[in-house]
Amino acid sequence: MTETLTSLPAPAWFAHPGARTWTCRPAPSEVHGFHASLPGYAPTPLTELPSLAAELKVGRVFVKDESCRLGLPAFKALGASWAVHRTLAEREDLAEREGLAERSGLAERLGIADRAGSQEADRPVTLVTATDGNHGRAVARMARLLGQRAHVFVPEGVHPAATSAIAAEEARVTEVAGNYDEAVRQAADAVAVTPAAVLIQDTAWPGYERIPGWIVEGYATLFAEIDTQLAAVDAGLPDLVAVPVGVGSLAQAAVTHYRSRPAGAAALLSVEPDSAAGVLASLTRQAPVTVTTGVTTMTGLNCGTPSTLAWPYLRDGLDAAIAVTDADSARAADDLAALGVPSGPCGAASLAGVRAALTGDGAAARRTALALGPDSTLVLLSTEGTTANPRHVANPS
Repeated sequence: MTETLTSLPAPAWFAHPGARTWTCRPAPSEVHGFHASLPGYAPTPLTELPSLAAELKVGRVFVKDESCRLGLPAFKALGASWAVHRTLAEREDLAEREGLAERSGLAERLGIADRAGSQEADRPVTLVTATDGNHGRAVARMARLLGQRAHVFVPEGVHPAATSAIAAEEARVTEVAGNYDEAVRQAADAVAVTPAAVLIQDTAWPGYERIPGWIVEGYATLFAEIDTQLAAVDAGLPDLVAVPVGVGSLAQAAVTHYRSRPAGAAALLSVEPDSAAGVLASLTRQAPVTVTTGVTTMTGLNCGTPSTLAWPYLRDGLDAAIAVTDADSARAADDLAALGVPSGPCGAASLAGVRAALTGDGAAARRTALALGPDSTLVLLSTEGTTANPRHVANPS
């Protein structure tokens, strides 16, 4: 059972000195090719910001700008598109196998006679998910484009504009009187009573890990683009990658990408709101825990429980984790905007986290933990644009 904490254990920083010696398998190579085949695909910008490099006293700083990814204002389209593709392809394959089995009299021996038949498989699928905003809109967009249905559960605290954007994708929207974890529970329950429904959720728990795994695989394209873009400007491999974290799926993708390389690759820093730092609390305890979340402008990161699929990767492959305040994120968003990068509160969390890690009291020790020097190259993932989750604090009452 996952322990629940009502407050974040101090300090709001965690470091794992052995992370860069841990290795894992890479993501499937076909993911990038799949995304490149989609209409409207183009690599998102990797913008170099010399003024940030001077401020942080490092060699080069780049921001991966996900403010327009496949026509949506956040990176989530990468995971949703690949997971929906895999889910529907598997459904079609099942229908084909059922048809062959029925014609050959093998259905009973294959154990599929009681499963939905080909006629059922031809019906539109209802793609169900819970979201803090961006993932739900991405799932809804994929459903609309592919002639399927979508049902999206939205927790308290999501900006009305984000909820309206999901509805504009022709999705059914259910607003939940509770937090993200409660929305996930209700979405999972809805699948059990909805004909031809499937849960496309970007967090995992025991017994539900395959589709979240496909979502994580989808994020591999973002890191493949970074490799190519850095090579094009003779920047080599990054020395640090800062990743905003909710349940940890994007951070899992970062770990998978950089820890499938020889030891000594990039240091990886996760950044969370101080009011919803479930990954930081879990790393501090060295066991997955749930934190009671508060209200934050970093709505897309307002998650209290790490994904069970992500947790082993985060525990073993992250170099450090840090928590930041809404004020930290707001300042970072303003500064990025002034430098030409449109970043919402969640996307700007990466800059806020790097600032918190590399400046102020104890900065020298944190720089040492991250193995950073004056010539280091940093990559900050700006995971959403300004329209994804406008700055908004819901009334907590």
